[in-house]
Amino acid sequence: MQGAIRRVHLVSSDTHTLTLVIASLTPNDGDGQNENIESIALHNEGSHALKVSDFFARSRLSRLRSLDLFRNISIPSWDRLIPRTTLLTALSLKITAEFPPPPRLTAAQLFSILTSNPNLQEPFLTRDIFTNDPETSTSKVQLCYLKELSLAGGFRHLFGLLRQLTPPEMLDQLYLTVFDPTVEDVFRTLVPYMRDYFRHDPRFQDRLGVTASSTDRSVSVSVSVVGAPTAKPSPGLPVVSLRVFTAPNMLEQFLPGLIAHIPREQVVCLVGFKPDMHEELFSTMPNVETLRISNVELSGGFLQPNPNGPRANTKLFPLLRFFSLQGLTLRDNNWVT
Repeated sequence: MQGAIRRVHLVSSDTHTLTLVIASLTPNDGDGQNENIESIALHNEGSHALKVSDFFARSRLSRLRSLDLFRNISIPSWDRLIPRTTLLTALSLKITAEFPPPPRLTAAQLFSILTSNPNLQEPFLTRDIFTNDPETSTSKVQLCYLKELSLAGGFRHLFGLLRQLTPPEMLDQLYLTVFDPTVEDVFRTLVPYMRDYFRHDPRFQDRLGVTASSTDRSVSVSVSVVGAPTAKPSPGLPVVSLRVFTAPNMLEQFLPGLIAHIPREQVVCLVGFKPDMHEELFSTMPNVETLRISNVELSGGFLQPNPNGPRANTKLFPLLRFFSLQGLTLRDNNWVT
């Protein structure tokens, strides 16, 4: 039976049931079965950790291509997992166990997993995965087949890891989620890194769409290549997404930094920006053709430059062709167009 299994995909909030299923799939010590499994996805949303160390230690997994571990998963010894994963093309580690706290990867173990799987195309690593700062490692990890890269973590950990990775110059998708950086971190490290990233990928010299969104604890900016004339992301073209989690009173300070690295003259589509807050920003994007905004307050001078500012007699969007408004509030019944 176990030799016929190709995929093990388990999702539940009942840790006890998951434990019984994993136990039934775990070979007896020394049997070395499960060699035909190609994909494993274990999502435990229960309050207690799902222990999977014996399953990985006793399974051969010689054909495993995809590994996805999510939420409350316990792997007491990562060293027992590493030898079982050498052919991965997709790796997702989003382990956020709270009880008991999960053992974290050391930088050496993390790099061992990446180095042992040179065909990785889609790794996703969250901030709770590795423990000591990857900057302490002197090794570089070559990921020649990488297509997508998703990383989430504290600023030092995340950029320490990025410095050790050598991906292809052009990725299809890059997602970075940073927790609690300083403004200096953003302008001195994030902006130069992303500026170089865009410079080395000629696809971002085409028409671009930029989308901004925010919550009470985060601000996000995504950049995509869009197809003319729809101003919508085109399948197969690259996407970059940056998200910063910080204190609410710091959010507005980070948005200029998240925008500063973008080739702004290439931007033809803007979604989600508040027009009354970013005149300086909008003036550097003269080729915007599509503007979609929502949840704004309309008043006199809407989408007009400051009458007392240096751009008083100019248009913010001289090439605007498509304009969408949603969730509007009219202030003082006085909208001057």
